[in-house]
Amino acid sequence: MANVVVVGAQWGDEGKGKIVDWLSERADVIARFQGGHNAGHTLVIDGEVYKLHALPSGVVRGGKLSVIGNGVVLDPWHLLNEIKTIEAQGVTIDPQSLMIAENTPLILPFHGELDRAREEASSKGTKIGTTGRGIGPCYEDKVGRRAIRVADLADAATLEARVDRALQHHDPLRKGLGIDAIDRDALIAQLNEIAPKILPFAAPVWKVLAEKRKAGKRILFEGAQGALLDIDFGTYPFVTSSNVIAGQAATGVGLGPTAIDYVLGIVKAYTTRVGEGPFPTELTDDDGQRLGERGHEFGTTTGRQRRCGWFDAALLRQTCATSGITGICLTKLDVLDGFETLKICVGYDLDGRRLDYLPTAAEEQARCVPIYEEMPGWSQSTEGARSWADLPAEAIKYVRRVEELIDCPVALVSTSPEREDTILVTDPFAD
Repeated sequence: MANVVVVGAQWGDEGKGKIVDWLSERADVIARFQGGHNAGHTLVIDGEVYKLHALPSGVVRGGKLSVIGNGVVLDPWHLLNEIKTIEAQGVTIDPQSLMIAENTPLILPFHGELDRAREEASSKGTKIGTTGRGIGPCYEDKVGRRAIRVADLADAATLEARVDRALQHHDPLRKGLGIDAIDRDALIAQLNEIAPKILPFAAPVWKVLAEKRKAGKRILFEGAQGALLDIDFGTYPFVTSSNVIAGQAATGVGLGPTAIDYVLGIVKAYTTRVGEGPFPTELTDDDGQRLGERGHEFGTTTGRQRRCGWFDAALLRQTCATSGITGICLTKLDVLDGFETLKICVGYDLDGRRLDYLPTAAEEQARCVPIYEEMPGWSQSTEGARSWADLPAEAIKYVRRVEELIDCPVALVSTSPEREDTILVTDPFAD
């Protein structure tokens, strides 16, 4: 059976939640493999709106196993609040439907405090634009071998030793930022209180998934953010703190790369990003405002208004390469309805030199001027289209030109937040 990885192929917010939900109907396991609750997925099912941050999108579908993998960093207090919210909407979440990898690092209160203090101390122009939720500092602790992981909650002596090691690092940092030292005993008491609520979900996820795969079950790997926020291949330093590209799907749950059969890249029919950092095709005119209003471009997690711009085919070619994308899902095509002329970025002018990719150096990225190709728009509505026959000829031409420019086929087209308003071209789960 095919196992599918879903990744955002731009700067996040591409509509992954709806597509994961759409695909999860035929999956047996939905596994989240990186990021933290700085991500946000909005699902609309039969008119009911679900806003997810830490939970995999598959939790709203009964009879599925949802997994939080070791590549995720997890705020246990946020998770329990999110479970409570989703259960209040009629969804059952228990250890039979949700598993957390035992080696998942925990985001603790001091991670968020450090995250926010650093951002506040940064001068204008050096701010990263983080959500302030502690994701970056937690990943730092993971790499620094001082993280507290889910399994550590089960043993009091181990937990105290892990806390002491973390505080040896964090208290001097806090002093330098003018923050009080961490109350060790209070933190340990907080962790001991929450441990019995989290540990029932803990499992050797790598082993469970290996057994599921051997049994021929279909696994859907769910990523957060977007490939252009990848710590290695994104617009550094304005990136997230984890690998977002498809290769992380295997590492982030404990399976080998041979477990991946298909990589689906989720892509908006235009481009957006939240926070700081380069954005070659950004529009600050009426067209940009129109895209933002029609696309309801406000972050699920932060509520911040997203920056909007024309579709960037040059950037997408890069992410198709770095994630090994098999096919893309083009979302929000309907937002382009009514534009007389559409523009697609096909490359950049860097000091008089033409490039077909965004350079690595941040200084050069800031100087890149987009080179556009123009196409006629369409006046008819594409909202709710479920087949090619429902689309105007100009919209089909736009989709086909995108395919040519990114050298990757379109597998699905999404025309509204409703899961059924999807045009299926190629089935990612086809064997």
